[in-house]
Amino acid sequence: MFESLSEGLQSAFKSLSGKGKLTESNMREGLDIVRKAMLEADVSYPVVQDFMDHVTEQALGKRVLLSLRPHEELVSIVQSELVSILGPVDPSLHLKKDGPTIIMLCGLQGSGKTTTCGKLTQLLKEENIKPLLVAADLQRPAAIEQLHVIGRQLDVPVYSDPDNKNPVKVCQAGVAKAKAEGARVVILDTAGRLAIDEELMQELQKIDKRVSPDQVYLVVDGMTGQDAVNSAGAFNEALELDGVIMTKLDGDARGGALLSVKHVTGVPIKFIGTGEHFDALEPFRPEGMAGRILQMGDIVAAAREAHRIVDENEREELEAKMASGEFTLDDFKNMMQKVAKPGLMGKMVGLMPGMGQFKDALESDEASSGIRQTIGAINSMTMEERRNPKLIDSQRRTRIASGAGVQTPVVSQLIKQFEVMKPMMQGMAGKGVGDRMKMMQQLQSSGAMNDPTMKGMRVKKGTGKRLNASERAKQKKERDKLMRRSKRKKR
Repeated sequence: MFESLSEGLQSAFKSLSGKGKLTESNMREGLDIVRKAMLEADVSYPVVQDFMDHVTEQALGKRVLLSLRPHEELVSIVQSELVSILGPVDPSLHLKKDGPTIIMLCGLQGSGKTTTCGKLTQLLKEENIKPLLVAADLQRPAAIEQLHVIGRQLDVPVYSDPDNKNPVKVCQAGVAKAKAEGARVVILDTAGRLAIDEELMQELQKIDKRVSPDQVYLVVDGMTGQDAVNSAGAFNEALELDGVIMTKLDGDARGGALLSVKHVTGVPIKFIGTGEHFDALEPFRPEGMAGRILQMGDIVAAAREAHRIVDENEREELEAKMASGEFTLDDFKNMMQKVAKPGLMGKMVGLMPGMGQFKDALESDEASSGIRQTIGAINSMTMEERRNPKLIDSQRRTRIASGAGVQTPVVSQLIKQFEVMKPMMQGMAGKGVGDRMKMMQQLQSSGAMNDPTMKGMRVKKGTGKRLNASERAKQKKERDKLMRRSKRKKR
């Protein structure tokens, strides 16, 4: 997400960080790189102009030029301006207490409206609210059947009337059904077009007038760049939108539409789609998004993903095990299986401050193979060996490796890394987010990230290069020191 924009901004900051003393001249060089990065990311030109005016005014002031760490101050200024452009945002759906809340989705064909109906449904179900979906897209072939499939997958009712060719009447009948059945929320899936036309707008205006939806959201394809901004403006002029849901931000979106829509139209982004699954819809947070763009991470989003992976009961049980010193290879395997979904581990690490350098490595085939080998090796162990890896001597390692179809060193490395990680995982039990992040950084610096599950990830901080033999030896020395310290604490 926003790779080109992020790299451009990082290049600007790097060009300044090496300067012993900042002057107006070299500061302007860095700001020019920022401007170029935003334009290349397809950010609307008026937005870039306004953004750069604000940043330049602050960056060339005494506050920055006299700062002890001016490049860090510039990062802070850019982050503040990004948050200002993207916010403020209220991600709540403002559900009514009496009668159904009517949510109308509109947008161009192919923007992901019907799938977004399912994603909104998933969010509502997490709040124990079961909405009624209304299939009012009578233009696209199979749109009605697609919504019924989504309804069956999520176990929610879908209203449709294939014999009725009037989308206004279909929406009215769907709302009447929701009232009769006591549904708290109705989601209208309306028709789109390949491009904006008068017929589409008149149809949507009639639905808006006759049904009076409480919330009207425009679903926008985040990969369409400036076309997204133009369509948002046209829809907002016709319907007075309450918000934008931007989809497909997990692909090659350059970030321009995201930064431009709010500024150009005044319409806030309410949610962002970051994947194809129903749980891949996030409430939009300007602060978190600015952090992602600047490669500073988004710990709130990371925590949200973690909560989705492990439910409350599982989390409490794992915390209790770690706190009591009962964290075993079985528990480690269960954690690995939960995060082994395609793209999930990379996404989680990418959201964590200071861990972005590992994202690509985690999404590689080599990393996936390492995870499979780890799980296979643990599955080949007896229950006694999983509880107490110290029992695993050379004969047992050979047997485990043979059963898992891996080389013996894979088993040896797994045991060694587990012994490093175990005390740190136990130390995380009951800690707050800040303490956990510090311990994750300790884990990274200890070299414990270089286990079989992260094969090929021996990364020297800040370089993205593999470590040589002497550097790996140094890391091993640091790991051994950390293990001795952990043992002393336990005694």
